[in-house]
Amino acid sequence: MIIIIASFLFVISLVVLVHEWGHFWTARKLKVKVEEFGFGFSGRELFGSRFPPKLFTLKKGGVIYSFNPLPFGGFVKIFGEDGEGAGDSESFISRPVWQRFAIIFAGVFMNVVLAWFLFSLGAGLGSPAIIDDAAAQGATDVGVTITSVSSESPAHVEDFRVGDVIVRLKNIQRGISRDITILDELQNFTKENAGQELTVSIRRGKNILEKNIVPRSNPPEGEGPMGISIALIGIVKTPWYKAPLKGAETVYSVALLIAGGFYVLAREFVSTGSVPAEIAGPVGIAALSGQSAELGLFYFINFIAAISMNLAFLNVLPIPALDGGRLLFLVIEKIKGSRVDQKIEYALHGAFFVILILLIVLITYRDVARLL
Repeated sequence: MIIIIASFLFVISLVVLVHEWGHFWTARKLKVKVEEFGFGFSGRELFGSRFPPKLFTLKKGGVIYSFNPLPFGGFVKIFGEDGEGAGDSESFISRPVWQRFAIIFAGVFMNVVLAWFLFSLGAGLGSPAIIDDAAAQGATDVGVTITSVSSESPAHVEDFRVGDVIVRLKNIQRGISRDITILDELQNFTKENAGQELTVSIRRGKNILEKNIVPRSNPPEGEGPMGISIALIGIVKTPWYKAPLKGAETVYSVALLIAGGFYVLAREFVSTGSVPAEIAGPVGIAALSGQSAELGLFYFINFIAAISMNLAFLNVLPIPALDGGRLLFLVIEKIKGSRVDQKIEYALHGAFFVILILLIVLITYRDVARLL
């Protein structure tokens, strides 16, 4: 539990602070007044006036740097972003559309930069990759690795996880066992012993665990006997001079995957009113943070990069209450030559904010129910 909490706070704080730093740095470069940069959040709004609004503050260069009691994420407060200070040269609202667009978009851009940096770092240090020829690819720690677990499958019930490496299968009743080094060994053994209880030895991080499972004789279409997808995965290092290019390629690949995932989410939500089971909320992300940290540094670096890419993609969507929604209103302003009525804009931001909160609550409830 400590690992889960610590890794979650670290991941969320890093990706959010980098996002906010993008807004902060761009506003400062354009000489727009930044009133405050906060590390963490105050709990006063939730817990009342007795809760300390700030732990302590520093003021430098006209900016208040606050350190707050709730230790995750952060925020930046820019003068004029709520419409105040019209006519003041230091106010956000008084700046040309392109400057306001740059300040808002900088948060998304910095999340992409963070993802690129981490993917590049991971490539240089060594990142998990699907292996065809371990010797040719110079891979280490090669193993038959779980890449997905089907919901309600035997593997799901027994808490098999993505990233687990299957090292040995044993049928106690028949007195036979097999070390697993390639995909065919696992697939053939489970088919031959379908319907019988097997002991599966898996490597999770540095730990070896044993789990008992009964592979299904007639699994649902598209699922195997245990309900897992597998691949031969090893750690592959990229030469340092190629790592930045590899990081950029991974950013592109992940962006396409995220775009496809958001398309499925939107389609399912509009057509059925439900959220796909694969979508995780804060609780689900916390669990995944802990799992990736347990698997090792290579997996954790790539997990943070993926979360940063998800945050960038989510924020750039043209939905009110998100950065993308604010960018959309700026585009409309540029086209029509005047600002959108502030009352209408703020009402839309408020309404969609409530919808997003309700969606997060729904997904969080499902995450908690899944973990219990």
